[in-house]
Amino acid sequence: MTADVTTLKARAERLRELHHGDMLVLPNVWDAASAATVAEAGFPAVATASAAISAMLGHPDGEGAPWEEMFAAAGRVARAVTVPVTVDAEAGYGMRPRELVDRLLEIGAVGCNLEDTDHRAGGRPADAGAQAERLAGVRSAADDAGVPIVVNARVDTFLPAAGVPEEERVAEAVRRGRLYLGAGADCVYPIGVRRKRDLAALVAELPGPVNGNTGDELDLATLRELGVARVSYGPRFYRAALADLKTEVQKLLT
Repeated sequence: MTADVTTLKARAERLRELHHGDMLVLPNVWDAASAATVAEAGFPAVATASAAISAMLGHPDGEGAPWEEMFAAAGRVARAVTVPVTVDAEAGYGMRPRELVDRLLEIGAVGCNLEDTDHRAGGRPADAGAQAERLAGVRSAADDAGVPIVVNARVDTFLPAAGVPEEERVAEAVRRGRLYLGAGADCVYPIGVRRKRDLAALVAELPGPVNGNTGDELDLATLRELGVARVSYGPRFYRAALADLKTEVQKLLT
């Protein structure tokens, strides 16, 4: 392991505490340098973005990159900082729960995102009951390992690829989120929510912390007002960095 079990346990407990205090803001990172930048700025935890890491490695998002490369990159992130690190583990790469937990702890991570998209079935939603069982397995494996890994259960019903009718998305996200929290997830992440009223309904109906994203109707002040526990940005800052690079290098050609 990158760190001993005692250190990892303390970091996991700290990460869990951060979901129950002031809103946890996580500007997602993709490499050691971006991780160090975020930690040095004063953020109490660091989160990776799978879309950014896979793009950096030259692979498509959605488990298009070999898990070995993704975990190696996440390990470099974890070694670059002393704050808790949570890894976007996509849908778990087909690993059994104990293997997933062991791989996370080996690289020094104490949290993970797990999405309920089935990439092996064309990106359709996974069966909610089966996903809940998987999350329960991850929780049990983490307990056995002695490190209470923080599980952020992503609910993908608001993504167009999920094929859920717009009028059913909130109810289906609530149904899935309740199942996942009941299975031992620490937080529910309904990715892709754009409307304030939808997110307000989710926060009200889900009996646990909710992860939100900023958007046209959802700035940080609004998310805090709604009671969102955690805010993440996915590959946004990675793409902004590339856009800045493009602008600067194009100046060299003029």
